[in-house]
This record gives sequence, C-alpha cells and structure tokens, in this order.
Amino acid sequence: MKDYEIYTLPNGIRVVHKQVVHTKIVHCGFVLDVGSRDENLANQGIAHFWEHMAFKGTTKRKAFHIMNRLEANGGELNAYTTKEKIAFYASVLESHFEKAFDLLTDITFDSTFPEKQIDKERLVILEEMAMYKDSPDDDLQDEFDNVIYGDHPLGMNILGIKNTVNKFQKKDFVEFINNNLDTERIVFSIVGNISISKVKRLSDKYLGGIPQITKIRNRKPFDLYLPQTKQIEKNIAQSLCAMGRPAYANNHEKRIPFFMLVNLLGGPGMNSRLNLALREKHGYVYAVDANYSSFSDTGLFSIIFGTEPKQLKKSIEVIKKELKKLMNLPLGNMQMHTAKEQLKGQLAIAEENNASLMLAIAKSLIDRNRIDSLEDIFKQIDSVSPKILLDVANEMFDDNSFSYLTYTPH
Repeated sequence: MKDYEIYTLPNGIRVVHKQVVHTKIVHCGFVLDVGSRDENLANQGIAHFWEHMAFKGTTKRKAFHIMNRLEANGGELNAYTTKEKIAFYASVLESHFEKAFDLLTDITFDSTFPEKQIDKERLVILEEMAMYKDSPDDDLQDEFDNVIYGDHPLGMNILGIKNTVNKFQKKDFVEFINNNLDTERIVFSIVGNISISKVKRLSDKYLGGIPQITKIRNRKPFDLYLPQTKQIEKNIAQSLCAMGRPAYANNHEKRIPFFMLVNLLGGPGMNSRLNLALREKHGYVYAVDANYSSFSDTGLFSIIFGTEPKQLKKSIEVIKKELKKLMNLPLGNMQMHTAKEQLKGQLAIAEENNASLMLAIAKSLIDRNRIDSLEDIFKQIDSVSPKILLDVANEMFDDNSFSYLTYTPH
C-alpha cells in the first residue's frame, strides 16, 4: 500500500489520503494557501476573522446547525490561521466521515457572512486580542515578529488591530476571498481507515462542482532585514526575552541541517544544550525554547526564555556562549549520531499523531509539492555532516545578525 494517495480534481483541488487501518477515527480538513501575510495595512486580521465567520452561517446551514452537526456525534470541528495558511478540519468516527466532508466543504466555500454574526464575532475577536495581551509569552512572540519583519505583512499580528477589526463588513470578506482563493492552492487531507475508492467518490460528489478559480500570487517578498534591539516595560514579575533572526525558506537546501541544529540547541528534549546550560547548570530559567519556522520565501529563528531581571544579561551571555560552541566546534561522531537519532525519534513520535499528520501532509503538498516519507526524511538527516552543521551555524548564529526583544518589569 502506498504511503499517500493524491487525487486531483479538474478544478485543481488536490485530495491527499493516507489510509490507517488500525483506527476508528478519521481526521480530515481543508488547508488553504492563504494567510495573514496576504493582508495589507487596511485589512489586517481579516484572514483570522474569516476563519471565525466560516462557522457562522452558510447557504445551507445556520451557526447552530454547523456547531451541532459533528459534535452531536462525538466529533470535533476546528480551524486555525497562520501567516500563510488557513485550515478548517474535523475529527470523527469513520461512520460520520461523509458528514464531515460535506460540512467542511460547506463552511469553506459557501459561507454567507451574516451581518449580525459579524457584529457578534467582532466582540469575540476583540476579547481574544485582549486575552493574548494579558499573556506576556504569547504577546512577546507576536511583538517579536514585528521586530524581525517590521512593516512587512509577516510582521503584522494575525489577529489584526482594533481599528481594522472594528470596520470589517461582509463586502470585505467577499473581496479578500475573491482576491486570494485559488483552487490549485487548496488541499483536502484525510488520515483514517477510509478506502481510496470512497475518497474519490466523495471528492467528486462534494468538490467536483466547485468551479476552477485561478489567481496570480501577489505576495510581497521579504528582502530587507535590519537587526534591532527593543525593550518594553510590562506589568510582569519576570524579564522575558526573544532573540533571533530571519532563517531559511521552506524549500531551502539547508532547512533540514538547520532544523537539526535548532533541535540540538533548544528542542523539546531536556538534554538540549540551552536547557542544560541555563536551567541545569545555572538555574537561571524554568524553560527555554529554540524555534525555527519556515515560510515560502523566508523563515524565523528565535530563542525565547524568561528569567529574573538581575539574571537577564547573564542568561543572554550563556546563550551566546552556546551558539559560539556550535560555530567553532564541529560535532564528534558520537554527538552527531545522538543528534540524528534524537531528531528521528521525535519525528517518528510526531507522526503517530494522526490529526497533526493530516495537517502536515497538506501543508507539505502546498509548500513543496510533495510529501516525503519518514524514510526519505531519515535519509536526509543521515546525510548531514559535521561540516554542514558548522557552516550553517556560522551562517545563522552570527550575533551581529540577531535582533532582541525584552519585556522587563516596571
């Protein structure tokens, strides 16, 4: 049996399917190649607002019927918005798969954006924005995006700003969708015990009648980065710090080696270099994370931690020291073996989560026009040499290229 089956409809929509026979749950959903970076200063937050409004009424259903359709049968219906993607997805018993397919198609393509519901949901989103502002960790990440990307759309908050959110009307959603929706950049993804013949039959039934829509991609490229340091006083007890820089794009040849480096530096393992240095050796932090996110034309590398104000500078110096080690000292054979095995194990564990896998394969198909098997990824990891890691470290960890954002207590 193939790892994945890909079925392309005449309108350009692709359906990707992985059959998993040992489960009774089907995870499925649409991933659209549209996100907050497709906005401008005048409509900041509309992609995320659209995600909310998709559940508030369609040509066939009112909001209550949408919410009740799957959840009354024990299923889950959800959505999210990122810088470059919007996803509408569900998890249901396999006996309710067709209901999920029908409902997801309905909310993705036939939302009506009722004016009364827009006014209600506007208040919900304003509360969501206030909630994030009250969470310094979340607010720090959003603000750091702006430090790195500035006035570029990648630097805008996904939730938008109060001024724009307060103004959106039905015509704004219709205009945004008409300007950005392209059927060739839409993937419907399925992971579960469903046959490919059933997948094709239901795809033809629910997606075959959707007209082909073609739009010329007009995303503003990110090509100007100037490192900066920014400090903001907050009503908090700890000092919070984000430090980092732009990184490699989705299809860059150094993406896998850099991902290895970031995982070694501050991945989820308690044996990460930053955790050992900052927490276990000095006791400066409770947690420290190194993250790497890749986009279509750029990426973002960040290190985030919180500490007592008097230990902020010391913590940054410890981090710089660990970065210098990776720039100056090539990994030995045992260190390389351990780093590779740890990363491969983490990826294998992640693939056990079928809901995450369903979304990941859709994004991979959109971003890279292919889906690598675990074996393919393992081969890429195994091909990485100490010299490659050293070269990537020197390219990405130069302190002169870093930006810094700190939240300090009043």
